[in-house]
Amino acid sequence: MSLFSKDVDAAFQGAGVKAGLEIWCVENLRLVPVPKSSHGKFFSGSSYLILSTVMLKSGLSQHDIHYWLGKDAKEIDSALVSDKAVELDAALGSHAVQYREVQGCETEKFLSYFKPCIIPIEGVFSSEVGTLDSQTYKVCLLTCKGDHAVYVREVPFSRSSLNHNDVFILDTESKIYLFSGCNSSMPERAKALEVVQYIKDNKHGGRCEVATIEDGKFVGDSDVGEFWSLFGGYAPITRDSPCAVQNESSIPSAKLFWMDKGKACSIEETSLIKEMLSTDRCYMLDCDIEIFVWMGRNTSITERKTSISAIEDIVASQGRSTSTHITFLTEGSETATFRSYFDVWAQSTVSNLYEEGRGKVAAIFKHQGYDVKEFPEDDCQPFIDCSGILKVWRVDCHVAAVVPVAEQGKLFSGDCFVVQYTYPGDEKDEHLFYAWLGCNSTMEDRVDAISLMSAMVDSIKAHPVLAQIFDGKEPLQFFSIFQTLIVFKGGMSSSYKRFISENGISDETYDENKAALFRVQGSGPENMQAIQVDLVSGSLNSSYCYILQAGASIFTWSGNLSSPRDHDLLDRMLDQIYPTRQAISVREGSEPDSFWDAIGGKAEYPREKEIKAYEEDPHLFTCTFTEGDFKVKEIFNFTQDDLTTEEVLVLDCHSEIYVWIGQHANIKSKQQGLTLGKRYLEADILLEGPSLETAIYVVTEGHEPPFFTRFFAWDPSRAYMHGNSFERKLAILKGLAPELQTPQRSSQYGTRHSESTPNGSRSRSLSSSGFHSRTGSPASRAFSPGIDAPNGRRLSSPTPVARKLFPGATPDRSAGNEASTALHQKNTQLSRFLKCRDESLGSSPVTEEQNSSLEKFRAMTIPGDEGSETDSKLKTFPYDRLKVTSDNPITGIDMTKREAYLSDEEFQEKFGMTKKAFYELPKWRRDKLKMAVSLF
Repeated sequence: MSLFSKDVDAAFQGAGVKAGLEIWCVENLRLVPVPKSSHGKFFSGSSYLILSTVMLKSGLSQHDIHYWLGKDAKEIDSALVSDKAVELDAALGSHAVQYREVQGCETEKFLSYFKPCIIPIEGVFSSEVGTLDSQTYKVCLLTCKGDHAVYVREVPFSRSSLNHNDVFILDTESKIYLFSGCNSSMPERAKALEVVQYIKDNKHGGRCEVATIEDGKFVGDSDVGEFWSLFGGYAPITRDSPCAVQNESSIPSAKLFWMDKGKACSIEETSLIKEMLSTDRCYMLDCDIEIFVWMGRNTSITERKTSISAIEDIVASQGRSTSTHITFLTEGSETATFRSYFDVWAQSTVSNLYEEGRGKVAAIFKHQGYDVKEFPEDDCQPFIDCSGILKVWRVDCHVAAVVPVAEQGKLFSGDCFVVQYTYPGDEKDEHLFYAWLGCNSTMEDRVDAISLMSAMVDSIKAHPVLAQIFDGKEPLQFFSIFQTLIVFKGGMSSSYKRFISENGISDETYDENKAALFRVQGSGPENMQAIQVDLVSGSLNSSYCYILQAGASIFTWSGNLSSPRDHDLLDRMLDQIYPTRQAISVREGSEPDSFWDAIGGKAEYPREKEIKAYEEDPHLFTCTFTEGDFKVKEIFNFTQDDLTTEEVLVLDCHSEIYVWIGQHANIKSKQQGLTLGKRYLEADILLEGPSLETAIYVVTEGHEPPFFTRFFAWDPSRAYMHGNSFERKLAILKGLAPELQTPQRSSQYGTRHSESTPNGSRSRSLSSSGFHSRTGSPASRAFSPGIDAPNGRRLSSPTPVARKLFPGATPDRSAGNEASTALHQKNTQLSRFLKCRDESLGSSPVTEEQNSSLEKFRAMTIPGDEGSETDSKLKTFPYDRLKVTSDNPITGIDMTKREAYLSDEEFQEKFGMTKKAFYELPKWRRDKLKMAVSLF
């Protein structure tokens, strides 16, 4: 909520209410709002104030304030915008972080708002509506640096400005040239192409040619000749002089000063702790490469302005580089980077006020005797189909032994298990592997579990997702896959038995003849668990329900804060564990003495409402790990475009992390990905004290699962593109149809039927033990040879690697899809044709005659281009039988033209256009539309 006073500018009325950017510029010594159409357009003679507002998943707003100073801005305007940043922070409740941005040395967070780049314009901002004078087009040479946030700077139009390390853009009236230094990286070149596209669209109205020039290659290319002629002819580029290499691994020194009436007073302390900061003072933390200004919550706006002005004067008087970033923090808004300079910084817990208030209100009314229904909870729904095929192995003596189907839902905390889950994806069957490590398992079994899982993953031709999870830290999706899960104490592995024997520890392995206490949890019948806990009253919690086995007696205990849904799960889980036993139902507060005697006597236990933690906003980091040196860098306001094929990135979602490995990254093994994920957790980049048992997923490019892509505005066609990042961007820039890798679906799900109960939910058969029975996993046939599927059909055969690891597996009898191969060959022919055409034409406009030849070639090579006239003669079938995932698929049709068999009405409904309009689209566009409705 905005807090306005006489010290706050009226221009900030209503600021920060909505998510997005708000920008003001100083004009005639007052702030003027910049229209959205001009966001990203900065004049080098002006000063700007930028507010970024993000609505977090916690329900709170996050504000970042930046003031940008053009290189030619007036000093009075720069001072004014600095003061206004303080006022804006006060108007927003003094919770924002403020950044000083200098033209050419902006922070990466600032640049992330204006993708792909900002290119400052000479002159001064004016709110008056005017027209640009028609002038001769100015030829300019730009240098581009950065692989995610791009710094664009104009350099003198001279051959001497070029070098071998950077990427340059030469912008002329008729053509844009991209020159890539031989030592520049592919991600940098790809980002520079985005800048080229930006210039083409904004300065040339999308009408100009683009040429790419590679350093050192100039034979037989007319574009290269044109490029060098603009510099007066070709001449070798001088080699760069060696520059001093900064040791980035060394920690910059940090010195703390407190501000006294505009004067910086040094604090002579060798180590810094949070308690050194007084809430009624302002401080400067000088870290050489960056400076932080910390302002106590009890300081006035005037004191803050005075301190900031004095610190800016100090920086200027010391002749510090303009690249020195200055960040301003109000007490309580400290960034992780700032806190990292302090040896001790107490963690402050920010509660979810919405969830906490909702739960407490319900609890208060219940305790007062009112019949209050539970507030509806926001269940986290799984992002994949959880009716797939499950297979579980127990790890013992360096071997993975298959767990019988009836026992799959029973895990032991002293053991390690490998879980494989196969489910239907959009285009093919997907595989997900978990290494589940019991909280009391031995290190020997944990190492074996990871190694065996990696061997299984490597033996599969597909590209499975791999995950390492710990007992007690499982992601919700893991529970949804099992549906019903019981975790017992103890273990069955030889390593566990040997460990407890050597250390004199009693064997707690569950025995139905021993006393046992289970906590029941979950969100519904499709996601419920029973966790065996210590047999003491301290294990109870008023928010849960429990099952107690005490000799011949079975008790069910319901906490006062448990819900009707919890009671339903309690009854269901009781039927799973003790289907033939009669239970004694006990409510909290009415327990008999025999109940307390069974758990060692009555004692204190948690009675407060357990608040469900909200899902925090994710962070994306690039990671490099070479010769023991581990480095990370955050990517702000990330998009799918930031998943660069040459890199390895970590998506930190707090409760779980994802290690994403690009196709051209120097890490190829998924097990290496797990190691990198562990190093990331150990580094504690966000200073949140993450558990080293946080779930780690390893995902490879082109095979991202829905539970990963949900964090992006995902375009699946981009995930299937070939080539390095530069080649992909170039194909998009030149309007070439990207060659897609279109996976084929296995027939294993083609005849699967889902039965429905009267209430519409999906039913499942129960085994004799009461667990949901599932078929064995076809992808894991290599690890369990000789087992038939329930329908009598042999499941898929093992790969050569699997046969080496597990002798006795049946030979591979897989057959290729001839139709798919033929279509791929024809698409390859088309790609070659397009490449030849582009090499011969360069960036010249395509004539009607050339387009006609291309269309004739398409007609010869690609089935389906003859259009709707041919389709009208075909027999029609309903969409449910034509789609790739159909339970009752039609046979005897051309599988490459499924859409052609739709009726006109259903075609219009699915594609939003007529067949005639559809067939006039380019083939890549048609394929993308067909993919979206499962007809490709």
